[in-house]
Amino acid sequence: MRIGCALAGCGTQGLAWLVAGIGAQALIGAWIFQYGFHILQCPLCLEQRYAYYLAIPLSALIALIARRAPRALIGGGLVVVALAMLINAGLGVYHSGVEWGWWAGPKDCTGPITELGKGGGSLLNQLNTITLVRCDEVQWRFLGLSLAGYNVLISLAMALLALLAAALAWCGKDGGGACAADCKALDGNAAARKSCCR
Repeated sequence: MRIGCALAGCGTQGLAWLVAGIGAQALIGAWIFQYGFHILQCPLCLEQRYAYYLAIPLSALIALIARRAPRALIGGGLVVVALAMLINAGLGVYHSGVEWGWWAGPKDCTGPITELGKGGGSLLNQLNTITLVRCDEVQWRFLGLSLAGYNVLISLAMALLALLAAALAWCGKDGGGACAADCKALDGNAAARKSCCR
């Protein structure tokens, strides 16, 4: 409970910056693994980045305009971020299940390679040009979790923070969004002003 209260104290703007920062760090980490440590990414790994490509700039934009824009716009944008990250967490669970062998993965990155020799040309030339990174083989694990598993945790954290920020924006409890303008309109009503503006 204390963590929730401390995070709520950041306000909508601070939480939006936090979501963007966590997403940026996760994406930079993925690039470091890919380009620095040569841990190749499978098609499912690459698909899990799409949500970050949406959530990072949208969260940053929301943080920039949080004090000036209407609460509904800020809250709605943060709900979009949360939904994208929840969908991404689901994709990460699916990918983790493929890695653990709980269910079959997509045919383009799991299962036997059966299309060799059908495209014309020599088999040796085809083998030299193919780079297949399998979705059902874990490239790296730490504390029992693969990168897909860590993506689930990070995506869920980002979704929860975005939902908390959206709730704060809609309730106007952080003084952000259009609340400051709303508070000025309530100058004559002390009780209403206190409940809206703290």
